[in-house]
This record gives sequence, structure tokens and C-alpha cells, in this order.
Amino acid sequence: MKQQWEASHANSTSEVGRSGGGDHGGARVFETGGSGGRGSSSGGLRESAGRAGTENAVGLKRTGARTSLIVDPPDGRIPAKTPEAQKIAAADQQFRLALLQATETCKNKSVACNGGKYDPKTSPLRAELPPRYNTARMNRHDGPEDGALPDRCLTGGLPEFGTAYGGSFRRIVQTPGGVSMFYDVGQGQGWQRNIVMNGSPHLPANIRQWYGDSRGHWEGNTLVIDVTNFSRKTDFQGSRENLHLVERWTRTGPTTLEYVVTIEDPTVWTRPWTVKQEFTKQSDQENKTYYEPRCVEGNYALPALLLGARMEDLAFAEGRGPDPATKDNATDFVGVEENPLQ
Repeated sequence: MKQQWEASHANSTSEVGRSGGGDHGGARVFETGGSGGRGSSSGGLRESAGRAGTENAVGLKRTGARTSLIVDPPDGRIPAKTPEAQKIAAADQQFRLALLQATETCKNKSVACNGGKYDPKTSPLRAELPPRYNTARMNRHDGPEDGALPDRCLTGGLPEFGTAYGGSFRRIVQTPGGVSMFYDVGQGQGWQRNIVMNGSPHLPANIRQWYGDSRGHWEGNTLVIDVTNFSRKTDFQGSRENLHLVERWTRTGPTTLEYVVTIEDPTVWTRPWTVKQEFTKQSDQENKTYYEPRCVEGNYALPALLLGARMEDLAFAEGRGPDPATKDNATDFVGVEENPLQ
């Protein structure tokens, strides 16, 4: 992979993915698409069953003969959460359930209210801040940060394994001094990360970044990237500022790229765990034109959500409408009752 990326920078490109390439000012371009394996089985991240404070992560990735993206532990399951991580997750869940307690969702004992109970009185927690920085949808729109990250056109960041809406794509550009990766994920939450390749140490611990601080080096033909310094405002399966990743990108053939990442956070999981994905090349000709993803829904919808919430508050204050606390604007959508994982 190293030789294939670095050779003949000026006029050669290799593309795997959605868009075409060409001469990028001396940069080597490698575009990945779909992260699908060559087998017929599908699988995603799998949570350990029956463990408190966990959530199921459903992937739409093809992983060859494997039934899970996780290759370590051998059982293909995310390791157990630490007791402290379970307490944090439980506090977060109880806060969200408290905001739902006066709604029909809890009155009707919907799966969205599992762990909570109906109470026609508005919870005093409705006027409080969440236990930690909010990244998920809650039944309140007092301000922008009450919305989930995707609602605000923000992405959860690394590691990235695709979404419930489908796969994801990479454009990897290598220059003599560094590597840049563009991610096209979700519903327009495209973003880019830069990997420092000069052997310098990580940023000071007080400097935190949304996608962490990536420092790379070569081990033979494998690009190894160490990622730390994540922000407390991002969340991966409960892990935030203490998340540590070691990524390994290896060119396995003319049209294939292997991605292996070891995920570690001793404050969240009882042991590190490793995920493997395979990316495959798509048609160069069909991907000559690349349209930059834009989160149009969030850009337009978030101000409208806030305006609608203020109008409901005013209507209730003037006796023209119901108490907004009795309406479920967080989980009351098509499909919640059909969740096969509940």
C-alpha cells in the first residue's frame, strides 16, 4: 500500500469509491466505497446481551463469511461496560425517560419508555441540564444542543462503520507530507480528517478535537494511525474524551483495502476490542463526478424545530394548547414499535 500510494505522485491516481480522480497537484488519491466484503453474509456491531447501559448497533455492512465486524473478542461482541460506565449510561437514560414520563409514549407503555413509567406530572428534570453533554435526541427543544448530533448536521466522528441509512465512503489523498481522508456518511454529514505523518507527538491533553488527533506512520505496507485527544462532545458507544484508536490501513489487492481498528477506553469497556472492514473498488467512470454531501435537512429543520417549540410554549401559556411536556417529539416516529431488538 505504501509503495502504491507513494509512487508516481504527479500523474497517477487509484480510485475506489464514489468520485473520480485525476492529477491533484502531486497528491496520490485513493477512494474507497461501500466497505463491503466479498461474501454474502451481513453483520454489524453486536452488543453483549443483557448488559446494563448498552445499546444495540445495527450495521448494514457486508463482512464476508463473518457474522460480526468485531474480530476480537472472538465471540464478535462488544466487551462488557465497566461499572462506572454503566452508572453514567443509566443516569443519561433516566434523564431522557423523565422527559417522556408525561407523554402517551409512557402511558401506552411503548418500547421507547422501557425502564420508565408514566406520570402525568411534568418532571422537574425538564428544566435541568442533562448529566453530560447531549449527543442524542431528547424530548425537549429549549436550545440547539437539545437536538441529536445528526439533527445539528454534526457527525459522531471516529470510528466510523456506516449508518442505518447504508454504507459510507472514503477519499484518501496522500501528499509527500501527509494523508487526508474525506468521509461521506449518513445523510450528508461529510467530513475530513488530516493525519500528521512527521513523527511529532500528539497534541497536549488540554487540546481536544471532534475527530481526535491522528498521528500516522508506516509499518511495511500498512499505514498505522494512532488517534487520541477526542472531544467530550462526541460519543462512540459511551466513550468520549478517553477514546483511543489504533487504525491499520492495508492495500490487499489492486481493488481492495483492509481497515482494522482497535478501540480502547478503560473507563468504558473492560478490555480493548477490534473491528475489521474490507473496502472494494467501484467503477472509475461512473464516479468521475463527485457531489459534496450537505446536511440540508438539519440546516433547515433545526431552526424550525426550535421555532415550533417556542410556538407550542406560547400556546400553552395562553391556554390555547396542551402542555408541550405531554407530547413526544423524540421517539414518536414510524417504526419504533417495530424494533426487533427491543
